[in-house]
Amino acid sequence: MTEHRPAVDIRWYTADDHAEWCRALDVGFLRLPSRENHEAVLEYRRRWVDPDRTMGAFDGPRCVATFNSQPQVLTVPGGATLVASGVTNVTVTSTHRRRGLLSRMMARELDRCRERGEPLAILDAAEYGIYGRYGYGPATSMVNFEVDVHRAALGSYAPPANGRLDLVDPAEFGKHAPEVHERFRLARHGVIARKAIWWQLVTGELVHPLKQWKDAFHVLYRNDSGQVDGFLTYHVEDEWADHRPQGVLHVQDLIGATPEAEAELWRYAVSVDWVAKVVAENRPPDDILPLLLGDARSARRTAAGDFLWLRPLDVPRLLSERTYGVADTLVLEVHDHMGYAQGRFLLDGGPDGATCAATTREPDLVLEVGTLGNLYLGDESTVRLAAVGRIEASDREALSRADVMFRTGRRPWCPDSF
Repeated sequence: MTEHRPAVDIRWYTADDHAEWCRALDVGFLRLPSRENHEAVLEYRRRWVDPDRTMGAFDGPRCVATFNSQPQVLTVPGGATLVASGVTNVTVTSTHRRRGLLSRMMARELDRCRERGEPLAILDAAEYGIYGRYGYGPATSMVNFEVDVHRAALGSYAPPANGRLDLVDPAEFGKHAPEVHERFRLARHGVIARKAIWWQLVTGELVHPLKQWKDAFHVLYRNDSGQVDGFLTYHVEDEWADHRPQGVLHVQDLIGATPEAEAELWRYAVSVDWVAKVVAENRPPDDILPLLLGDARSARRTAAGDFLWLRPLDVPRLLSERTYGVADTLVLEVHDHMGYAQGRFLLDGGPDGATCAATTREPDLVLEVGTLGNLYLGDESTVRLAAVGRIEASDREALSRADVMFRTGRRPWCPDSF
């Protein structure tokens, strides 16, 4: 006899679901639901929950899966910005896996994306093997650095020849850093806008009720005219061995709106007294840090991997919003088993802009929608993807042309999770 399982109901969140939804979120992320400051935790999480973008799977009164999205503003090559569905807080309780709950929730969210006019969805994947089945592909990469300061061969520290560096308090930092980040993100593809709550958390104006607040140092770089062009936030582990300082400086955030600002902030970080090691996580794979050091090998990569995943939904709009390395035309045939991005499209693009529309012309490239996600921000190579069978090309020339069009001078970078 087949055992009957009651149907699991997937529904959009209501305020009455909040406590149960948060409990399921904790369980899904292998966290024991908090007994300490319970009401404060629930209130804190309300800030992140939009009922129109949040759903849960309910087995009777029990929430057994969670799903949430947030509108995120993403910069694409050329400086245009697009509103994306930023998918987050995705969990399925271990007792309810392999029942298609995530597939049902994802389909509902992607339908909503189309209704909202969002041409793409993005996420930070906790596990590599989950989201490809829904049409997502890795679109940006990251590395972690560990710098052996004593090998870096920077020589004696000298103040910037142009501009100045100032250690400031959180209030002063909060006045200037958001504007610097806005300038930076509009010039660097892959970056997402930071909301006001992000800066509140960084400065300590808002503190997570379950996390102990840790003060940090904040540095601003001002150019010769006094304009703030960059910032650095860090904390230091004060360590000693054999009567010698062995401090570890952890870079929490380093953003330069100009190359000069970025370089001077790195030089400062690697020159702080009593620091023997600098640790910086989630940096761009083409970070200038090693090039600034007398011994580039002193900046050791301790981790590397994918970071932001991208799911195309409206292919003509996506491809027409970015710029391209050279002026050319390509016909792309995109396969999408979920149907959102399926079609054949004529791209006519170059450094000054692009158009894209459906076509009946024979394709130059045939690829899955997730592979288009790999290519879109310029982080991947068509030639490399074709080598492993992820792209079919009419000829090798088409691959080379596409590579020159899609690749960018700097690799895309997304400094922030959400």
